[in-house]
Amino acid sequence: MRMPTVRNLPRTLLPRGLAGYMALATSILCGVLTIILVALVQNQARDHVRDSIGLGLGELAQQAADKLDRGMYERYREVNLLALRIGDLGPQVMLESQRRMLDDAHRSYGYYSWMGIATVDGKVQVAARGLLEGASVAARPWFTNALAGVHIGDVHEALLLAKLLPSVNGEPQRFVDVAFPIEAPDGAPRAVLGAHLSWQWARDVERSVIEPIQEGRQVDALIVDTKGLVLLGPPGLQGTTIDTASLHRARDERGIGYVLERWSDGKEYLVGYSQTDGYADYPGLGWTVLLRQEAGNAYAPVQRLGQYALWTGVGLAVLFSIAGVLVANWITRPIKNLQVYADRIHRGSAAPLVPDERSYDEVRSLASALNTLLADLVRRGRELEELNRTLEQRVSERTQELASALAMVQQNAQHINTIIETAHDAFIGMDLDGIVTDWNTQAERMFGWRRNEAIGRPLADLTLPPRYHDSLRRAIVEFRTTGHTGALNRRVERIVRTRQGDEFAIEMTAGIAGIGERSFFSIFLHDISLRKRVDQMKNELVATVSHELRTPLTSMRASLSLLKSGAAGPIDGEVGELVEIAHRHCERLVRLVSDMLDVEKIESGRLSAHPKPQPLMPIVEDALGAMRVQAQDAQVELRSACEAGLERLPVEVDRDRITQVLMNLLSNALKYSPPQGAIEVMLARGSRGLRITVADRGPGIPPAFRARIFQRFSQADASADRKTSSGLGLAISRQIMVEHGGELSFEDREGGGTCFHVDLPLTAAAQRALAA
Repeated sequence: MRMPTVRNLPRTLLPRGLAGYMALATSILCGVLTIILVALVQNQARDHVRDSIGLGLGELAQQAADKLDRGMYERYREVNLLALRIGDLGPQVMLESQRRMLDDAHRSYGYYSWMGIATVDGKVQVAARGLLEGASVAARPWFTNALAGVHIGDVHEALLLAKLLPSVNGEPQRFVDVAFPIEAPDGAPRAVLGAHLSWQWARDVERSVIEPIQEGRQVDALIVDTKGLVLLGPPGLQGTTIDTASLHRARDERGIGYVLERWSDGKEYLVGYSQTDGYADYPGLGWTVLLRQEAGNAYAPVQRLGQYALWTGVGLAVLFSIAGVLVANWITRPIKNLQVYADRIHRGSAAPLVPDERSYDEVRSLASALNTLLADLVRRGRELEELNRTLEQRVSERTQELASALAMVQQNAQHINTIIETAHDAFIGMDLDGIVTDWNTQAERMFGWRRNEAIGRPLADLTLPPRYHDSLRRAIVEFRTTGHTGALNRRVERIVRTRQGDEFAIEMTAGIAGIGERSFFSIFLHDISLRKRVDQMKNELVATVSHELRTPLTSMRASLSLLKSGAAGPIDGEVGELVEIAHRHCERLVRLVSDMLDVEKIESGRLSAHPKPQPLMPIVEDALGAMRVQAQDAQVELRSACEAGLERLPVEVDRDRITQVLMNLLSNALKYSPPQGAIEVMLARGSRGLRITVADRGPGIPPAFRARIFQRFSQADASADRKTSSGLGLAISRQIMVEHGGELSFEDREGGGTCFHVDLPLTAAAQRALAA
């Protein structure tokens, strides 16, 4: 159940002042402390009482078990002594003498219900008071067990004597059998002395243990045999079989103890237990003694103690509440005086507060703070009066400043609008939901939508083909989620459509403007459809010219090669020089056409490599061999070197494409190397795998040309004597390296010249070979 809080109480039930709240808090704290204290005391007392009563019941159970063992030991010894005495008298003793001995024993020991002597054939020869004389007991367990050496039997109801002996308290007679053989001089049994020990003596043991503690405790005693049968106990349990935790613990621990358990009647009991173990030469029957007391009856003193503590706590809470009211009134009296003084200040009084000398430090500090506040309030009042006198002038000045700022903002807005309207590119503003917020004149011309038609509509519906609508929506969602998207702050090409549905290409630059929820996308669009058509026409022209020129040029080069080699007869010096010039320029045109075709393949994505595992050094040697004639003509030496272990290392490359790259690099190195110079080609390990380096001693690459060295049609020296290449070789070589997953780079050579590096990645097999 949830306790009501102060906030949930009606306002009329709450105190109106600090004194009332302090008194209420004191009462609540006292009540809470009382409840907690009572709960703690009850728990501790309950545990203590449980242990005390439980251990006491266990000790009483041990006493009862000990009395049972000792009592049975006495009966066991008495019957044994009587059997020995009769045996010593011999068989010649008259039956009447034996009967007197049995009668004397029966009168002396009051717990025996029957005593008799049976011959070895099981016939009762003589008995106390003549009971069962002449009857056969051959089938009785006590007789057969005695002949077998077992001298004691467990509790059982009377059979033969049931009609001869009266019942006790309406209960049937129950006995414990004790029997010993009467031996002849040769040691053989000649008769059996049997005795039925009345179970009534167990009741006497129970009363001797229970009666001293029975006053107000309601303790039940149970004696249970080895099969769990209750031999002695309360009326509802006697004669029944039980199986409880206390019974198992008594048998397992073979000692004393207690347990709190619930019985078949649904009640919870504290149960003390002990196990009988026999005494001296009496072996015992394995009985278990249980003493139980109902838990509610056992805990009754604890409950009375808890009630006493509760009412005591309630009384103390009331007393402390009254004391809290008095203390609260004493504490709050100076505060009430301060409240009266604050009311006077509110009504306009400016007199300082003089606190009572008997007030505590906090009140004096608060009075000092109020006096300081009053002085500050008076000063601020004077300042406010002064401010009111100059307020109109300040308002006028601020109004003029705001008007000037507004005019400047309007002027800037007009200036921005003018720039946007006069721009050659279309401008579109789009909010974070994809809705058009701005639309300039160029946008009207580009798409055919008027400004008033476009603003407020989704941009995708106005400008994009339906197949691109989802991509725009994903880009907007990505920006709203992450704060960035891939198309921001860079030029990208897109396909858009006009109002009539015609599609064309544009270049788009998008940025984000504004702050927070008011931010929007600022988009500039430039129509590049004309440039696309021009590029397409140029590519078609280059492809057509390249293909149309390649066939006649190949024929011309072959013919000039034949003339140069003297296949048509000897050629004199001047004609031979002309043929040489024609052949050289024809070769240059063939290379130019081949490079242009490679460029076309690059742009169309058809320049591809077909790599397969092979060593690099043979490819390097082949490229050097192909360039040796040109090197001799240029009076330049070609050298090669290879790092140890890399000569036969396989790398996945396209042999023809890598050869093309090396010959381009060697050709460039030959053009710029001085006569009598040398070009070095080295194969070594690099950071990305294997590196081929082509190093020359030329003039190097000018700094202004380095940024565009890999661009098409780029040349560092355009003088007449250097125009022997198309300016496409490095661009094509770099694209070939991209197809191989490698890289083409350059750097200045120490001592002068340039080093071009061809970096190729290693295969997994090559990496394992190097590691080995």
